[in-house]
Amino acid sequence: MSNPPKDLSPSRYDPDRGELDDLIAKVGQSMGISVPAYRIDQLWQGLYRDLLSPEDITTLPKNLRVPLAEHLPAALTEDTRSVGDGGGTVKWLWRLTDDALIETVLMHYNKRSTVCVSSQAGCAMACGFCATGQMGFERHLSTGEIVEQVIRAQLEAGDRRVSNVVFMGMGEPLANYDRTWDAVERLHGDLGLSARHLTISTVGLVPGIRRLATERLPVNLAVSLHAADDALRDELVPINRRYPLAELADACQEHIAKTGRRLSFEWALIHDVNDRPEDARRLASYARPLGAHVNLIPLNPTPGWPTRGSSPARVRQFADEVSFHGGNATIRQTRGTEINAACGQLRADRNNATNPVAVSAPEVRHVSR
Repeated sequence: MSNPPKDLSPSRYDPDRGELDDLIAKVGQSMGISVPAYRIDQLWQGLYRDLLSPEDITTLPKNLRVPLAEHLPAALTEDTRSVGDGGGTVKWLWRLTDDALIETVLMHYNKRSTVCVSSQAGCAMACGFCATGQMGFERHLSTGEIVEQVIRAQLEAGDRRVSNVVFMGMGEPLANYDRTWDAVERLHGDLGLSARHLTISTVGLVPGIRRLATERLPVNLAVSLHAADDALRDELVPINRRYPLAELADACQEHIAKTGRRLSFEWALIHDVNDRPEDARRLASYARPLGAHVNLIPLNPTPGWPTRGSSPARVRQFADEVSFHGGNATIRQTRGTEINAACGQLRADRNNATNPVAVSAPEVRHVSR
């Protein structure tokens, strides 16, 4: 089983196929009936192909549906739902069974629909410009809680297939490695998503990157870089103090060599912090040997961070500077700004509305280089 967080019962998508088979048998025993072996196929088809709740799987007899629904409850309850970009972006704040709050974002593009999922409630990585990083760590999500985010997004999308999943929501996926990877296996094997359309993002947990390189599915790796020199990155992304840039580059090269997948770097542009010409030159120099693609992201403002995102003109200048020095950079389209779609913002707004507190902004020291 995917090991739900301590003191929580398994949710609908936590048990694997063998455990569901055992559950059906136990339900049958409690009712004094023998359940045919093919019932597990009907249950699995209903959950993962038809995306139905157990009580709605009409291929199962009704006397099985009700107890199965009681044993396999949904993990996510909608707390808040926001729609932006003319319906192109939907963001949910979900309440879990222990009242923890997490976020999921569904984004529709011309040729694909992508869902951004959370892997933890909160985050322990303490990146100050990230709303999730400001709130601290609460707990890991179970495999079922991760998978259910994708299924709920697909139900929202209707006839449009959710073809891409990015683990870029709340939390650090590689800090919750086993459950994250179990979710990847489930999304690939049971929901039918291609490994090439699954992306795991990390702030740079080197042991997790090296482990990811050994897995059988060659998923994409995205590294939240944000600075290409150790002094600044130590401040923006504190895990860099443990795994500095040279060590991170070695791990990324290992992932590239073993999976054949192209690496991407995420770079949130912060005015006068990491958007200067020298930052662009360092970024190009770091990314070029790895053949990495750089996604430039105008920073969505967060209430606890004392700086602002770079202006559109400065973003374009930065992209041009990266390209001039041999880097490959794309300016990512900002989605959901009007609905606080940056990671953690909706939960922060919800918590502040119910329990307002003063947020002291972290200091950003401008490092001389």
